Amino acid sequence: MIRVLSGIQPSGELHLGNYVGALRQWVAFQDEYDAFYCVVDLHALTLELAPEDLRARTFDAACSLLAAGLDPDRCTLFCQSHVPEHPRLAWLLECTATMGELNRMTQFKDKSTRQEAVRVGLFTYPVLMAADILAYHAGAVPVGDDQRQHLELARELAQRFNNRYGETFTVPEAVVPAFGGRVMDLQHPRRKMSKSVDSPLGTVQVLDSPQEIARKVRKAVTDTDGDVRYDPGDKPGLANLLDLMAAATGQRPEDVAGKYTRYGDLKADLAEALVEMLRPLRERYDAYSADRGAVEAVLAGGAERAREVAAATYARAAGAIGLLPPA
Repeated sequence: MIRVLSGIQPSGELHLGNYVGALRQWVAFQDEYDAFYCVVDLHALTLELAPEDLRARTFDAACSLLAAGLDPDRCTLFCQSHVPEHPRLAWLLECTATMGELNRMTQFKDKSTRQEAVRVGLFTYPVLMAADILAYHAGAVPVGDDQRQHLELARELAQRFNNRYGETFTVPEAVVPAFGGRVMDLQHPRRKMSKSVDSPLGTVQVLDSPQEIARKVRKAVTDTDGDVRYDPGDKPGLANLLDLMAAATGQRPEDVAGKYTRYGDLKADLAEALVEMLRPLRERYDAYSADRGAVEAVLAGGAERAREVAAATYARAAGAIGLLPPA
């Protein structure tokens, strides 16, 4: 089977965009690919997080992934920092990448403008991401629009390393989600729903209460003409609601639009559909978060399996580049 690899930062509570845009696809991939998923806690070190917050968020992210439907019998789930080959391989790739390539990364340009003191790790973040992917010979990597540039860098580094030192890495291909691939902020519908941007009314958390979900959907920005049609260009707020309803019900957004003549009716039905879609996840999250030992056992088993693969890849890459192997 082709191997798929993806990860998520423990940078805050999971929101609807994470679930609809990524995690539901991860769950489906468990039956289509040899699936490897990780909580990328090393990447989170580029943020200003207290140590106790990072530990709590990492455990919370693991609980959320399991609650979303990741099954340790059908995938390999682990913490990035539990597999030391990730940063070791990243150093080999940093010595393959160039400053010019990293300077062109648009995410670095965007995030660095919001920080007074920019950490070196934020600059080299895409190389560690490349190591995450290449360590497991992942042939498929789910990506949104904001990660396409990083995946292209991983592909370029794999090809360059292979050309210089011999065939070592699998060159990954992007897997782009269909419906729900990009969930927009309910208050700023031209902006992606994000954990890094403070938008209390615009972001639906997967663990929000039914009442809170209904309140946020009811207050979602639409427009004033009252015409229910799917038009992302001219009616981005309404299009976002139709995309969400399509994702929750398995329909096309254009077909959803044809069923409504009033925004209020659409919002009421959407709130109900989102509550029902997220209800099993919330219930499973409560069960996992109450059983820390079970979650830690899943992560330990996943790390053991992941390290078998990553250690072999690192040893091959280190040998190819000329490092003397340990006795």
